[in-house]
Amino acid sequence: MDQIKRDKIAKGAIIQRDRLSYAIVPHLPAGLATPQQLEQIAAVARQFGAQLKLSSAQRIAIIGLREEDLDTAWAALGGMRPARPFGPCVRSIKICPGTDFCKRGQQDSVALGLKLDEQFQAKELPWKLKMAVSGCMNDCGEVCIKDIGLLGTTQGWHLQVGGNGGSAPRLSHRLLENLTSAEALRATDRLITWFIAQQRKCRFGKLVEEVGLEKLRQIAANSAGNP
Repeated sequence: MDQIKRDKIAKGAIIQRDRLSYAIVPHLPAGLATPQQLEQIAAVARQFGAQLKLSSAQRIAIIGLREEDLDTAWAALGGMRPARPFGPCVRSIKICPGTDFCKRGQQDSVALGLKLDEQFQAKELPWKLKMAVSGCMNDCGEVCIKDIGLLGTTQGWHLQVGGNGGSAPRLSHRLLENLTSAEALRATDRLITWFIAQQRKCRFGKLVEEVGLEKLRQIAANSAGNP
């Protein structure tokens, strides 16, 4: 990768279809934003004649910036850091409203999701990896199509692995059940550490198919403190 391309990635800049303009994506953990942050994002779009796009990953992309405006645009965003909507890394973690905002929430998906975001978001990997947290089995966070995800129940968290969309879609598989939030964090950390060690340029689900659920269950359960 040349230095110019690395610089663009560091600035969170995504080249657009016209090959002339760029999009930037401020990181909004859990898709939560203050009124001030929304006002700043809108002001940047207005200043540079850009558009705004709400993404399925709970991000807001500012689309249509010129290359020479990237630094100024980020400065105007008042310290917001770039998200990583591309490249081999942990992408933004999709999080449902959970018990903070939803009457159906059975576990606090926002609290756990923010801890996952702090620990893993943008972490460099051999290939991209998507995560989600849903506070109940309705799965509004779409854990069912994420590489690693957590589903809330009255008894704790179910850990799911191996889902993805794309040209070869997969549904995730149940790996562990009824974990505490601390156990869920440790199990997730162990799985991501294992994924990095494989150094394979493929989605997590392909490795699930190759090594089997029982092998991964042992890896994750050891992390969760189970026998």
